[in-house]
Amino acid sequence: MLPVHSRRHFLRHSGAGLGTAALAHLLAEEGLAARDPMAPRASHFPAKAKNVIFLFMEGGPSQMDLYDPKPELVKWSGKPLPESLTKEYGARLAFTKPDAAVLASPRTFRPYGQSGLEFSDYIPNIAANADRICLVRSMYTDAFNHHPGQLLLFSGSTQFGRPSMGAWAAYGLGSESRNLPAFVVLASGRGTSGGVTNWTSGFLPSTYQGVVFRNSGDPILYLSNPEGLAANTQRLTLDALKELNEAHMAETRDTEIDSRIASYELAFRMQSAAPELLDFSTESQATLDMYGVGKQPTHPYASNCLLARRMVERGVRFVMLAHASWDDHSDLNKKLKENTAITDRPIGALLTDLQRRGLLDSTLVVWMGEFGRTPMVEMRGGPTALENAGRDHHPFAFSMWMAGGGIKGGQVVGKTDDFAFHIAEDKIHVHDLQATIMHALGFDHTRLTFRHLGRDFRLTDVHGNVVPKLLA
Repeated sequence: MLPVHSRRHFLRHSGAGLGTAALAHLLAEEGLAARDPMAPRASHFPAKAKNVIFLFMEGGPSQMDLYDPKPELVKWSGKPLPESLTKEYGARLAFTKPDAAVLASPRTFRPYGQSGLEFSDYIPNIAANADRICLVRSMYTDAFNHHPGQLLLFSGSTQFGRPSMGAWAAYGLGSESRNLPAFVVLASGRGTSGGVTNWTSGFLPSTYQGVVFRNSGDPILYLSNPEGLAANTQRLTLDALKELNEAHMAETRDTEIDSRIASYELAFRMQSAAPELLDFSTESQATLDMYGVGKQPTHPYASNCLLARRMVERGVRFVMLAHASWDDHSDLNKKLKENTAITDRPIGALLTDLQRRGLLDSTLVVWMGEFGRTPMVEMRGGPTALENAGRDHHPFAFSMWMAGGGIKGGQVVGKTDDFAFHIAEDKIHVHDLQATIMHALGFDHTRLTFRHLGRDFRLTDVHGNVVPKLLA
């Protein structure tokens, strides 16, 4: 088999004059000299949002117990839903049968703010921000199990290997921070079933992948130097590595080498920036108390919410807060109370804090899981164990909300039927939501593409429409 050479290799060895001139032209034209894959880039049109904080509630929170009150369920409690509603959906219910009994919500709802949006008694701090929130009650998705649902939500496909939403944002806009990654992941709870596939760069260069931060100790494992390694020695080592990588890049034109160089340099800068990021001593006690930092059960999630605010202040483009798990097949009331007790206060504080600091207009905050829960009961503790009752996965109609960054707050978009089983008005698919988020960031989602395996890919695949009702 004949060896395969790049154009650069051919030109270099085809004569000094031709090779030197052509190589210089290619380097200038293709931007391979002094290339920075994370340099800030312009969007397609002026953007309302510069940053995204995505509050991912892994597992599928129960919408009719938090955001979508359904008093009609009380009348049907203990009885099966009308067969006309459920007969076509048995194969797409993960664990519950279509004739399972209805479970009415024991939660109480009341209106908040001038907008009068209704929220559950479990989330009073989120509810206090009602006039900033656009509450969507008509989301739906194609996947009814966790990992496929999370893949579809974040990468636009249930197949592995596609870039995640945060990676697309970093690829499209670059980073405004020289010392922190463009895409950061903060995790709490039991861990997401989708794991790294929720923040992968897929076939995009790996520099756009989400970087997982810890909220105590070293933000990233092994970020600190080993004892005895001086900073100047490390700098000399990195300079030598950079020269070797650049020589390799000139030979192969492999864009992953750019990513490798950028990652080494970013890690070096992060060694001073990341510890300062985690130092909350500059925050007032009133701010720490508002978030619930240092208090239980809020401390881990409160620290992540405060970190998210500090990150967008420092130019981080996309911050994902993944909290698991809301997969309440049993003990719904108990587990829902535990998760809302952990997250409600910090999230309410985050919205308030962003508003006070003038950051909410340019920061899009998103709250959602991969799907919702059924109005029917799931009994895993035996047929008489109502106190252990839960709900099954429900992809056909669920709730989420957004605030800030070009979103019109103080409104409800969409409506479900009396049982929260089907969408009655304004159906919004996951791809539509992705298109709208990209729009808030200044992108036509059909034009933010990357060529891979001979065709152009995008976050929304071949689907999705911007939802004008959501926009300010």
